Amino acid sequence: METILFLSPTESGSPLSKSALEALATTKQLADSLGTTFSVGLWGDAPKADDIASCGADKFYAVTGAEFSQPRYATDAAAAEALCRAAGATIVVGPSGSRWNRIQAGVAHRLGGRADSHVTGLSVSDGSPAIARWYYRQRMEGILTRAQRPWVLAVESGIAPAWQGAPGTAAVEAVACTPPAARSNVTGIEALTADQQTIRPDADLLFVTGAGWTKKQPDGQVKTEEAQKLILAFLGLSRASLGSTKSLVDLSGEGQATLTFLTHMNQVGQTGSTPRHAKGLSTCCHGEEPHTVGWRFIGERRAISLDANCGWARGKADVLYVADAFAVMEKVNDLLAKKAGG
Repeated sequence: METILFLSPTESGSPLSKSALEALATTKQLADSLGTTFSVGLWGDAPKADDIASCGADKFYAVTGAEFSQPRYATDAAAAEALCRAAGATIVVGPSGSRWNRIQAGVAHRLGGRADSHVTGLSVSDGSPAIARWYYRQRMEGILTRAQRPWVLAVESGIAPAWQGAPGTAAVEAVACTPPAARSNVTGIEALTADQQTIRPDADLLFVTGAGWTKKQPDGQVKTEEAQKLILAFLGLSRASLGSTKSLVDLSGEGQATLTFLTHMNQVGQTGSTPRHAKGLSTCCHGEEPHTVGWRFIGERRAISLDANCGWARGKADVLYVADAFAVMEKVNDLLAKKAGG
């Protein structure tokens, strides 16, 4: 019988992240499908086990201490290893994120197990646990099983609803872990302000810009500055997340005018990210296949293009607006501003 462990770091003063709660729900579903129980392992300065006390876990384990509060490979890996050994886990499930992704392979090696990342589904096949992964630029899905144990997994966000339940009082078993000597010291955190942040994974809407924003418009003029103002105004009013096609991100390397706030982190598509927002709006994009591949997990897809025969019109968008994106977004911003002020 499998021994399943949900594993996650906690942030000081904050509840478990949405991606962690999604991974918790996926872990619980797997345990139910296998007809077994699961345990929870948390580490940090003060793990919030009480917040998920009603999740149905059989046991709760925790490594606590100020040394484990900061994201650091040495301390995170040591805490995760200690929790896995305490639980005797054969399957370990953690949420994809900077902390877990960084240590996952190392923890699997220390335990003598195997690791798989970018897991997009957990199921049971012929009585054994199986995972789903996308391959070849997210065009092919594979189902994998492994005989090696422990099997250490990193689950992608957005593949399951986040676990919801009432808080309670969890009986937590403290796990001893001597932190290794730290060779780095965290002195503070510099974070972008809310207005500067353009990548918002939890936003309901993904707004994608294409290279058309920086090309000559119907009047023969390039309106890059106006494009920047329209896009940033929309992001500020709607709190949407910003994406971009590769062509637009790469324009700066070709010496052409581009949108100064875009980086490769905003890139969506075959060579970029595959976001999972509820809705998506593509503007000034041609709808070519590499771009739309990155949209396969978007719930509702809409696009704005002056070309009625563009790629978006060929079954890739739920709704296509044949219009000038500059005029449309200017009107949308006016409506949003009036709504915010009213």
